[in-house]
Amino acid sequence: MLLIAFADRIGSGLWASVSVLYFAYVAHLSLAQIGTLAAAAGAVGIAGSPLGGRLADRFPITRILVTVQILRAIASFALLTTDRFALLLLFSAAGSLGDRAASVLTKLYATRIAGPDRVRYQALHRTLANAGWALGGLAAAAALTLGTTTAYRCLLTGDALSFLLCALLTLRCAEPPSAHRTVTTSAQPSSPAPPHSPWRDRTYLAYVATETVLSLDDAVFKIGLPLWIAHAGNVPHGLAPLLLVLNNVMVVALQVPLARFGTTTAAARRLLLPLSAAFALGGLTMALSATGTTATAITLLTAAATAFTVAEMLHATISWELSVALAPDSALGAYLGVHGLAQAAQRSAGPLAVTAAIATGPLGWTVFGAAIALTCALQHRLVRDRLGRTPLSVPPVTVSEH
Repeated sequence: MLLIAFADRIGSGLWASVSVLYFAYVAHLSLAQIGTLAAAAGAVGIAGSPLGGRLADRFPITRILVTVQILRAIASFALLTTDRFALLLLFSAAGSLGDRAASVLTKLYATRIAGPDRVRYQALHRTLANAGWALGGLAAAAALTLGTTTAYRCLLTGDALSFLLCALLTLRCAEPPSAHRTVTTSAQPSSPAPPHSPWRDRTYLAYVATETVLSLDDAVFKIGLPLWIAHAGNVPHGLAPLLLVLNNVMVVALQVPLARFGTTTAAARRLLLPLSAAFALGGLTMALSATGTTATAITLLTAAATAFTVAEMLHATISWELSVALAPDSALGAYLGVHGLAQAAQRSAGPLAVTAAIATGPLGWTVFGAAIALTCALQHRLVRDRLGRTPLSVPPVTVSEH
């Protein structure tokens, strides 16, 4: 499954950085059409997480994951066949639905098969995924030097082929054990108790709402930093991609070592406090970068990128552990599907939040960091009573280092 994540992200790296250019220069869509396509596909993709999680509670997870990967491949190949806006919108929406479903299914697979080592698995997963993304991005950058329609089509084809490879590799993966999904026969009927519904669990829904805010670091790197640098005036625009490289290198190098600080549910909850500090520091250094010389601004922006990257890594560890520990085993798929809505919602709300911070100026970035820091404290308080009165989903053991 780690190899699948690596192959998946290589394909995503090939396509994600050039998708807008493909729709503009190959499909000849207008800026308004491209924006509408991205927004609509993202909105449809939101349903992928709860749908994938729900299906995983009823059917073998590997079969669903193979189906989802094939759906993603078909959607990508289909984009090559047309330049009609309506069809491109349909195919992009199908791909987005598959992307979000695959994400929650991969997490659920890891949760079931890794057991108490799930935090370490998550760290290895993010390390390989980021490495794959970087390789795909470098390949895309090299292909774009040609600037031809064929180059764009080859990148999209590579993305589609990566999904087919993932489907083939998934067929080789064993089905993980499930504590609640059972097979019955007519000779042995059963009347299982109805599973818990995450939609009626107010505590979990509130937790997911805080997760949406804590995921805003994604929008900082994709939109916030590039736009802030572009509007700074005294900072070279080439700093933006360098900071993205810094983010990627830090995740690859440090995600696994940092994971050892969140190997139990209690430890993961304690990490919310340093996470709060990292977000506050990131917002403050972004605000201070608007003052002083070019050298000072570059130094502070680098410090901000470092702080937000640390926040990203800490939150990845915390989120992976708490989202499972707060969910009942009898409906783990459904709960993780709802948890996946946080990332999907952030993709819509994140750009609005960071552009608002940019428009407000230094004060906006200070408030941005402080608001997320406050949300960390709120989540720390929110999960305390729940974790104190319900058993953990796995024994509180320390992850092995070998």
